[in-house]
Amino acid sequence: MSKTKTILLNKRPEGKPQLSDFKFTEEEIPALDNGEVLIKSLFVSVDPYLRGRMRDAKSYVEPFELHKPISSGVIGEVTESKNSKFKKGDYVSGMLAWKQVQKSNGSGLNKVSKEDAPLPAYLGALGMTGLTAYFGLEEIGKLQEGETILVSGAAGAVGSVVGQIAKTKGCRVIGVAGTDEKIEMLKEEFGFDDAFNYNTEKSFSKAIGKTCPDGVDVYWDNVGGSLSDAVFFHIN
Repeated sequence: MSKTKTILLNKRPEGKPQLSDFKFTEEEIPALDNGEVLIKSLFVSVDPYLRGRMRDAKSYVEPFELHKPISSGVIGEVTESKNSKFKKGDYVSGMLAWKQVQKSNGSGLNKVSKEDAPLPAYLGALGMTGLTAYFGLEEIGKLQEGETILVSGAAGAVGSVVGQIAKTKGCRVIGVAGTDEKIEMLKEEFGFDDAFNYNTEKSFSKAIGKTCPDGVDVYWDNVGGSLSDAVFFHIN
């Protein structure tokens, strides 16, 4: 492969992104300088926050530039190296451009092992998703054994990991999601103690009182709005 394809942000989406908001380009694969590695992309994380970065608005992270590559979490394989920290055949994760092949000076790259876990896991439970859940619980929630935690958006990427970590800490875990299928999944597959469907409950406060009879010690808020308002009446 002498050329690589790249996905650029062609224009800022209005509403739901359309294919015309992006541009697919092809360019020559660059030669390596000392200290650089060549990476072949294997898995790319497409995350909800990327939609926010497509807007030209002030936020916690800089917006994407027009006519420049989109970037996110990527798992790749080192195919060529002039960097002593990486060798050909290494698997790495990092915030990289949406390119089939790209070079990097190694900054921000972390080696990952497909023997320890499937490579896509490093974009999920062992990546930003898992780190968000773990440090949110440990450093902010300071969740303790025996406490009750209520998780909104519980069937999503972060919420589902939050609930599973909380169970390993010996906590009572209650989830909130939007379909009966997700409620069943939370209880049957992810081990939540109980859960309720926010689309079918007439009173959030009553649903919280029923599933959290001893109150809520930690609330993991993925959604805000009227659900969060109701939780405040049950916070210990």
